[in-house]
Amino acid sequence: MAFRLAPTSASDGFRLEAHESVGSTNALALDHARAGDPGKLWVVSKKQESGRGRRGRVWATPEGNLAATLLVITKAELRLAATLGFVAGLALADALDAVVPKGRIAIGLDGGSEGKNRFELKWPNDVLASGAKLAGILLESAILEGGRFGVAVGIGVNVVAYPEDLPYPATSLSALGAACDAETLFLALSDAWSENARLWDEGRGLAAVRRRWLDRAAGLGGEVAVRIDGNVVRGVFETIDEDCRFVIRDDEGSVRTIAAGDVHFGAVASARA
Repeated sequence: MAFRLAPTSASDGFRLEAHESVGSTNALALDHARAGDPGKLWVVSKKQESGRGRRGRVWATPEGNLAATLLVITKAELRLAATLGFVAGLALADALDAVVPKGRIAIGLDGGSEGKNRFELKWPNDVLASGAKLAGILLESAILEGGRFGVAVGIGVNVVAYPEDLPYPATSLSALGAACDAETLFLALSDAWSENARLWDEGRGLAAVRRRWLDRAAGLGGEVAVRIDGNVVRGVFETIDEDCRFVIRDDEGSVRTIAAGDVHFGAVASARA
């Protein structure tokens, strides 16, 4: 099956640019933004040669996985535009719920099957299944004329394969026993994005996005360690604040609000952070 947009997405004015292989869907989307593209453009591929993750890390997209970037052109202040990553997490989790039959995979940080969400959101930009990383989200931006920003909302999903040489658990839909290809997942993602973007409403609906995100949050109320510029803060994950920053009560009982950092849970926090 070829990549295609959901009818709801097409009727909302979204467009699609599909590739068999690209260097980076994010880079290509931002090139389009600088060339004057009006946005609402999905750039998708089943293979990515030079994908990247947060902080310059490599994000591998072998043949059959999904690399999808949505180009958003917005006048929203950059602080609000940055919260599109939370919209993306919700949209992807909704899409996964739609295409993966219930009862096919375990859920929860411990790999058990008693949690309420089969797919959980890990702050700030990961989607987990059975406590392992299934997908990552990366936002990159470009300043445009007229006070506008071009925001590339990059979404990478391990559909058929996942890297095994990582300092944290990872998985793929195939490894979880879910028979779903990149094209089917993208079709559901394009539909789920439209719904969640309407909820976000250029940042005006951020409070509702935050509530939905917390309902899917991995590790909420549990022990965490957050690595920030080489330092580690340990404590309990309490919430995300109104700007979607990570809120932790540290081991001394003080509340810390964290804008950027690498989060580790439970035993992984003790062993790796």
